[in-house]
Amino acid sequence: MRNAIEFVVYGNYALFTDPLTKLGGEKLSYQVPTYQALKGIVESIYWKPTLTMIVDNVRVMKPIRMESKGIRPLEYGGGNTLANYTYLRDVCYQVRAHFEFNENRPDLAYDRNEGKHFNIMKRSLQAGGRRDIYLGVRECQGYVEPCVFGEGKGFYDGYGDIHLGNMVHGINYPDETGRNQLEVRLWDVVMQDGYIDFIRPEQCTRVRTIASMEPKRFDETNVESVDELFAQLSEGGSQ
Repeated sequence: MRNAIEFVVYGNYALFTDPLTKLGGEKLSYQVPTYQALKGIVESIYWKPTLTMIVDNVRVMKPIRMESKGIRPLEYGGGNTLANYTYLRDVCYQVRAHFEFNENRPDLAYDRNEGKHFNIMKRSLQAGGRRDIYLGVRECQGYVEPCVFGEGKGFYDGYGDIHLGNMVHGINYPDETGRNQLEVRLWDVVMQDGYIDFIRPEQCTRVRTIASMEPKRFDETNVESVDELFAQLSEGGSQ
């Protein structure tokens, strides 16, 4: 598809936090990346509010290994707390994703040019992304490169099904759903021979509301025309 990309993302450590473990100040990573974490990586490669990024599949290339570290979290009121964070170690994933136009943003209909966005996305991927890549949290630096999804040998090839239980799928933002509320999605994950096929966000049946939220709107009051800007620059240069 002209709106799809395939890439490999890797790093020394990753922390896709299970929210249940954060209640006591500790952090424990899920065994595999969540849909939302991978969507964030895709949006770090290239993103515009005109687009909605959809993650289709992920392939776990290396064995799932964990490592615990003692971390001193920031405490602005003072203190000397020591927390235990459990990271994934030496991770590598192949990802396939695509973009669709955000139908909940009619104010950005003028920007729905598939060829333009696809070519910018490809160039951004080849450059390693437009923004820094993080594997779940800020301290886990990641790196992306183009690849052919499914090529190469993976550790879990022929391994069979691994049931990973109930996990966070992702977060519903109002500019993507049309509802003025922030929501979280849950689903049951099964990894088959190292592959996870994600269901689409609207297919998640377990959705919980977190808070009320309204999307930011773009119109002539907060968007500057590129044509007008070039005209102003041209006038300034001719004087």
